[in-house]
Amino acid sequence: MQTQCSLGKLELQGVGGRRVEADFSGGQISSDGGGLLLREVDRRLRLSERLSACFTDHRRSDLIDHSVEELLRQRTYGLALGYEDLNDHEELSRDPLLATLCGKRDPSGEFRRHPRHRGLPLASASTLGRIERTPAQADANSRYAKVVCDFDGLRDVLVDVFIESHAQAPTYLVLDLDPSDIPLHGSQEQRFYHGYYDHYCYLPMYLFCGEHPLAVKLRPANIDGAQGAVEMLAPVVDKLRAAFPGVVIVVRGDSGFAREELMHWCEDEGLDYVIGLARNTRLAGLIANQMEQARRDFLRTGEPARRFRSFGYRTLKSWSCSRRVVGKAEHLDGKENPRFVVTSLPNDLFEKRYLYEDVYCARGEMENRIKEQQLDLFGTRTSCHSFRGNEIRLWLSAAAHLLVVGLRRFGLAGTELARAQASTLRVKLLKIGAQVRVSARRVYIQLSTAYPRKDLFAIVAQRLRAPPLALSG
Repeated sequence: MQTQCSLGKLELQGVGGRRVEADFSGGQISSDGGGLLLREVDRRLRLSERLSACFTDHRRSDLIDHSVEELLRQRTYGLALGYEDLNDHEELSRDPLLATLCGKRDPSGEFRRHPRHRGLPLASASTLGRIERTPAQADANSRYAKVVCDFDGLRDVLVDVFIESHAQAPTYLVLDLDPSDIPLHGSQEQRFYHGYYDHYCYLPMYLFCGEHPLAVKLRPANIDGAQGAVEMLAPVVDKLRAAFPGVVIVVRGDSGFAREELMHWCEDEGLDYVIGLARNTRLAGLIANQMEQARRDFLRTGEPARRFRSFGYRTLKSWSCSRRVVGKAEHLDGKENPRFVVTSLPNDLFEKRYLYEDVYCARGEMENRIKEQQLDLFGTRTSCHSFRGNEIRLWLSAAAHLLVVGLRRFGLAGTELARAQASTLRVKLLKIGAQVRVSARRVYIQLSTAYPRKDLFAIVAQRLRAPPLALSG
């Protein structure tokens, strides 16, 4: 049975002979005072400005209260601040602090054109959701959702921001590809069961360079894990080469990407690759001597032992040529643990142990970035019925991730939080109690006196006040 809760005075456990009472009469107080830093990062990157150019707005300009740029800010800032669902914005639409972050000229909503909207400076959940619910074929004659997304434009924005992050042209870039799963619990479009993950899911693919997201692609789960990899890489590689002529680009991925199409394309395009290779009896036989040596090392020392071998290898049917494979023969805890990678990198420059341990295994950091985007920035909230709407949600999560990357890069370099994940930054830097006062001349935000990292916050805010980045191209 649901209990009735009164929003009047709350009587709580006393302390020191005093009663403890609480109510909700504190006025305009927000828990998101640190969101001011996100706004500064956004300004430095010109992120929302550029993302909004990727949407065609067919709405009548004289009838709208919220521009596409404002809607994108509200949604991406909300994700970074911990508000994963559209439903959260029913109450957030009253928040003058979030309205200030979004650039609303009327942060109190006092002058909204419709009386029923006054006091609500931000978009409601239904208005905000139009970005996700607009079909690709929508136009000015559509009845409801009329804000059409260009996915290629979103990808170009992410790549441009990455390019602008380099003061000097890099000589070497590693592009990490990886799929993941997003469990589904409804009847979303293109919902399929995946045997490996043992549930109904989507199978998104991510492309990162270091901590920077470069592209995301939502895919159904009834496909090969490498499907679409070339299509994702090609335009990104073209933009990187145009910006950094002569740069060496290495594509890295797990064994799901050891496909002839991808490796052949890399070879034709002059790209290098380091890709995991699923073991089989032929491969195991080629490192049998090294495995025996590792077993003897383990028995002698009691410590995990590794031996490596580099050799030419070609599959019986699927590969068009012989390629270099590095095998790791490892013995640990009394059992064998063989692993293999296929690569175009030459043996004289990339010794077999170094290639496996330092070049290939570094891809584990990309998996941490996927977890950050999925768990901390709610990249798994794919509860829209439409497949397209869920893909837009994936891109919005990537945009929120870019805000976090920018906060670390511009504001937190050299500090204790320089490598902190989004969830840690949210708790330690963004969730600050703040009282908001709106007058005709200013928005005055009083942050909590008890906030323990005032000095760090001031340093970060000062760093972020630098001029915005010059646009690439």
